[in-house]
Amino acid sequence: MMSALSVRQRLERAEERLSPLAARSKDSRGRLIAEEPCPLRTAYQRDRDRIIFSNAFRRLKHKTQVFIAPLGDHYVTRLTHTLEVSQIARTISRALNLNEDLSEAIALGHDLGHTPFGHIGEQVLNELLPGGFRHYEQSLRVVDCVERNGKGLNLTWEVRDGILNHSKGNLEILDEGWNNVSTVEGQVVKMADLVAYINHDLEDAIRAGVISQSDLPASTIKILGKTNSNRINTLVSNIVDFSAHKMTSAEKDITVIGMNETIRNAANELREFLFSRVYFAGLEEAETSQAHQVIISLYNYYINNPQYLPEEYTLSNDTVERQVTDYIAGMTDHYAILRAAQIS
Repeated sequence: MMSALSVRQRLERAEERLSPLAARSKDSRGRLIAEEPCPLRTAYQRDRDRIIFSNAFRRLKHKTQVFIAPLGDHYVTRLTHTLEVSQIARTISRALNLNEDLSEAIALGHDLGHTPFGHIGEQVLNELLPGGFRHYEQSLRVVDCVERNGKGLNLTWEVRDGILNHSKGNLEILDEGWNNVSTVEGQVVKMADLVAYINHDLEDAIRAGVISQSDLPASTIKILGKTNSNRINTLVSNIVDFSAHKMTSAEKDITVIGMNETIRNAANELREFLFSRVYFAGLEEAETSQAHQVIISLYNYYINNPQYLPEEYTLSNDTVERQVTDYIAGMTDHYAILRAAQIS
């Protein structure tokens, strides 16, 4: 019978058949605190499991992607978005012979630090917290400092790097400064995140009546496809074809995951359309006003009454502002609304 120890070793040996550009779990830069390796799982598989079993991951199911506490059953949540990113990242990684386990772990952890009320919540906390608030930094903070009563999940360096550097900000796709992630698998997740949200956010906006199918940029739809599945298939197929060609002569530490110019321009146009017509502008003023007020009320209340913070958020030596922000950022939409009503 195969021993338990040999299972991980067999999996690590299998990784030797991956692309020369792929990350290998046995070559990881390690964890913040050294641990004995798992006998059954590689380091990246272990990270994936720690993320899935975390409290922050569970709460994603009740966090808004775009629309605030929607009543419909089919709107995208942070959890369904995360699962879509994971699926797309795994598909690309498998096609390119990269480390699928690393891509999956980064994808599952990339949005753990997102606030309630989506973009609006992040914007308000950015205005309130000294030094500002960015969800990708908060995602790393969650896995490093907040989970397990302040002990963190002690993930590998490669997963932490991918989580921290997944965000694109206002950059256009593959613009200067795009490649600030240190693994090719991290580049995959960055692109998979984009593919997921520019498609499902359009579907949600149409479902909510913010835009109609006829509002979508005609030239972009002609290139990418008329349906959600058509567009995802076009984008993912192009990413695989473009990246496979680029990887044949590439060295590490350069951007190899990308799209050809035609597809990239179309994707950028669709992304710009979302920012101009859906994010912020497309939301009801009453909804955004309520979200602002809820976050501000909670922040001011706990700043003035830190004794009422849950104990697990007070175990660190961080400032009260930081502890309060950790607590609020971890809330779901409905819980934030409930707590704000209770303290008013």
